[in-house]
Amino acid sequence: MAAVSMAAIKELRERLGAGMLDSKNALTEADGDIEKAIEILRLKGLKGVAKRGDREASEGLVAVKQTDGAATMIELVCETDFVAKNEKFIALSERVLDAIAAAGAANAEEALAAPAEGKTVNDIITDESAIIGEKIVLRRVSRVEAPATAVYLHRTSKDLPPQIGVVVGYEGDDAKAALSIAQHISFADPLYVTREEVPAADVDKERDIVTEISKNEGKPEAALPKIVEGRLNAFFKQVVLNEQVHALDEEKRDVKKVAEAAGITVKSFARSKVGA
Repeated sequence: MAAVSMAAIKELRERLGAGMLDSKNALTEADGDIEKAIEILRLKGLKGVAKRGDREASEGLVAVKQTDGAATMIELVCETDFVAKNEKFIALSERVLDAIAAAGAANAEEALAAPAEGKTVNDIITDESAIIGEKIVLRRVSRVEAPATAVYLHRTSKDLPPQIGVVVGYEGDDAKAALSIAQHISFADPLYVTREEVPAADVDKERDIVTEISKNEGKPEAALPKIVEGRLNAFFKQVVLNEQVHALDEEKRDVKKVAEAAGITVKSFARSKVGA
């Protein structure tokens, strides 16, 4: 049996993103033949995919591809930060993202079924999961369609790929202002663009809660409507983008006023954070 060199182990790890012990064992079994070792890892990995189903995948990355009139964002997750920053995993995310954007998929279900390299996106992910030896999941897919899009990707660690991503769909020409709104969204995490988008059931529930709180505080009955309305407005400022104070605006204007001053209108947005 041929001796396995550290250089061969290193090359195999770099090519596949596999663990050191798995790489060494595969090379030993393959008598040092790297291509044969790759096949061994693939076969062994495929057998282990089902076993990895219950393992937690809380690391990974967010990536975005812009095309004419749209931007597609994916969140691809794995088990460890070692794999998340590995070139093989990053390359997989690019392959997957290209296929999903080309198919115009707007959610994970559509994305997994999208054609990719003669297979499907799901097949590609399964194959790479088998080789890398970790659970890999396409956790979230968003597609924002608008006349223009702004993208902000944030690294929570300088050693890792972006783990927070925001896409803003807007009308207008001020790309700098749109980017600043995307940066604000990455921090403030709103859920809707306008107050009208908030589901009526959510508003009614919040109204009931703040009414009950106000009554328990002994507020005068006559003052309740005004107090409840004030507290509802505070709720809207938490979840509605246009009503939030822009985190980067020196004048502390709300996002809608910042957008209007820049001559843009936010039509929609998507935010994704690894593990959230």
